[in-house]
Amino acid sequence: MITTGPSWHRIVLPFAAGYFLSYLLRNVNAIIAPELTRDLAVSAADLGLLTSVYLLAFAAFQLPLGILLDRYGPRRVEITLLLVAAAGCLLFAHGRHLHELAVGRALIGLGVSACLMASFKAFSQWYPAGQQASLNSAVMAAGGLGSLTATTPIAWALPLAGWRGIFIGLAGLAVAVAAGIFTTPEKPAPPADESSQGQWRAVGDIITSRVFWRIAPQSAVVSGGFMALQGLWAVPWLMTFNGCSRDAAAFHLLLASVAMLIGFITLAAAAVPLARIGITSERLLVNGIGLGVLVMGLIVTGVGPTHLLWFIMGLIFSISNLSYALLSEHFPANLSGRVNTVLNVFVLGGAFGLQWGIGLLLDMLGASGYEPRAAFRITFGVMLALQAVSWLCLIHERKHHSPITSSKEVQHSHH
Repeated sequence: MITTGPSWHRIVLPFAAGYFLSYLLRNVNAIIAPELTRDLAVSAADLGLLTSVYLLAFAAFQLPLGILLDRYGPRRVEITLLLVAAAGCLLFAHGRHLHELAVGRALIGLGVSACLMASFKAFSQWYPAGQQASLNSAVMAAGGLGSLTATTPIAWALPLAGWRGIFIGLAGLAVAVAAGIFTTPEKPAPPADESSQGQWRAVGDIITSRVFWRIAPQSAVVSGGFMALQGLWAVPWLMTFNGCSRDAAAFHLLLASVAMLIGFITLAAAAVPLARIGITSERLLVNGIGLGVLVMGLIVTGVGPTHLLWFIMGLIFSISNLSYALLSEHFPANLSGRVNTVLNVFVLGGAFGLQWGIGLLLDMLGASGYEPRAAFRITFGVMLALQAVSWLCLIHERKHHSPITSSKEVQHSHH
């Protein structure tokens, strides 16, 4: 990965550390779920809500976050929010009731809501547009490391520190990451020439553009669906449907996280060379999601080696995140914060809805007399159907309209 601009370690590494922390905090509940269920005596729906309130707070702040990033820059915004995340970790660590932990979890979600988007904004400020897909994949690789840390390493630490001790340690890590981002150079934001109404009008123009609606639905149910599973429901699925032990289920998540990391590193190195030989980000996205729907179908039907299937799922997730760079190419650089955060609303909203919805549907099916294994299969089958429909819509749009990579419709609407 070759960059022009400031030395990559001065910009990329500190912001990458933030996304490492964000992903670790997003997924840690998947491993400690049995302890939370036992200690708090919560239902599946309560556990789903407790875990996904992170995503709700995260998603709810995305639109104002985009305006803040474009107005004040990524450095100041992310430092402030990381201190909120540290406070949320401490509240979660010391909470004794479900509502206290839910508030802590929401503060964590709010506090890390800028980690990825601030990275994208910083890259758009300091580096050329042609390097964005590569740089985005590089910082997402750091998220892959955070995801790895949230699997077997957390399972190993759990007997030593307990889940409360783990969250105290994560609070300290959030403060350390904020200090690291404080050392990055700050590029002065251009003088604000947009009124408050103008800033929000640009958000509306993004949401109503055709190119946005060609990308957003699959992002919500494919990227968001993987996040919902990785953040909570993969381990209960593997234990209930596939008969895995908790350690074996955690190992499956470890494999998915390794694959995700491999995918991001590969895309960081290969995105630019592949584009030069005609393999565009859009082509990778369409083919990757098609493979993901097939793999999810095999998981739901119980066909094939589970270790390999979950490994491929991790690879697919890395490919699905090309949506951010693909969409950003079609808007002016001064809107980059808002473009990415608007798409992130759909991704995280999908993750929240699916994560909570899976718990609700499992409880409903259980109350209707379904065995746990059958209830899981039906629930995951519903998510598979949503993903298949979104992929078919993406293919339909690609066949009946010009490729996203050549679209000019959005670029002219904001000048």
